[in-house]
Amino acid sequence: MDWPFISIIIPTYGRDEALRDSIKDAIAQDYPTFEILVVDQKPNHPPEIQLFLEQRAEAGEIQLFILDWASLPGARNYAVRRAKGEILLFLDDDVVLEPGFLKTHAQVYLDQPEVGAVAGRVLDRMKLADAQREDAAGAELGSEAGCCDRPPNPQRIIEDLPPEAMDPGIAWYHMDLVHTIKPQRVLTARGCNMSFRQEIFDQHGIFFDERFGGSAIREESDFCLRIRKTGYQIWYAPEAQLVHLGEESGGCHDVSQRSLQYQLTFYHNHFLMGLKNLSLGQNLRFFAKLFDCHVLGHPPCNKSPSLTKTLVRGSFYALGLLKASATQLKSLWDHGQIHSRQDPLFGK
Repeated sequence: MDWPFISIIIPTYGRDEALRDSIKDAIAQDYPTFEILVVDQKPNHPPEIQLFLEQRAEAGEIQLFILDWASLPGARNYAVRRAKGEILLFLDDDVVLEPGFLKTHAQVYLDQPEVGAVAGRVLDRMKLADAQREDAAGAELGSEAGCCDRPPNPQRIIEDLPPEAMDPGIAWYHMDLVHTIKPQRVLTARGCNMSFRQEIFDQHGIFFDERFGGSAIREESDFCLRIRKTGYQIWYAPEAQLVHLGEESGGCHDVSQRSLQYQLTFYHNHFLMGLKNLSLGQNLRFFAKLFDCHVLGHPPCNKSPSLTKTLVRGSFYALGLLKASATQLKSLWDHGQIHSRQDPLFGK
């Protein structure tokens, strides 16, 4: 079989053992033609990790790029401009892969030429214990990025996602790409396990928007929504499965959900995605659902009904909308490639 060449792209920030193990799993893939690009945005590692990275780079097993700025979408774009693969596969720096993982992504492209992106299944290891405790109490655990991707519950199996999962205005509250076991067309992917045809970047000029800051929540959703204009489909492949460790330190994000910056960025990124990609009607429904779930705390978010906490969340909601509106206005002269403009290959 003529397997496509795959570029594995791993942005990293402040990770050590998890990064090393993720790279080992990538190197060990049972696949004939691939490369690994590691974009290190905080290259201060313990000696043994630094030695591992240098040795793997010297052996030609990885390409190691060192940057003096930190941005998850910026790191993705930096690697895209240097990748040689027909398929670009994006991973986080704290994942566990099975040896046949690459083949599960590649097979979809071989079988379905209309597919331009593959969304893989993500099992969140660090949330499993909490999920099991809450499931026992009759509750479900929501994710911080939209309450849609939950840890696997053996009692909850989904075959076909509901029609709402393809509606950009409310899809984010109906997409469960953890419990869903049937391959099907979807609207978006999770950033720690997603792949794209190279021509989406090269021929269609679609790159990740570097104005999505902090944990870069919704940057992959924004990217996937823009793929629609290419005519390509996004396909969910549950067999393309990995375990996301969800390390509490490191990573290209602010892991403290209680920080003021996290909260502001969370709402900013949601609003920015909507303002950029959705119609007026879709935005009205999206913003209303965002308020109902994340501010008022109704299911599936299940947040505290405390009046004080609701008012605080409402304040961040309003500030996030204002900030996103300013960001969108600035896009008249700044197209979102904030960090890429520092790259000598930008525009080439």
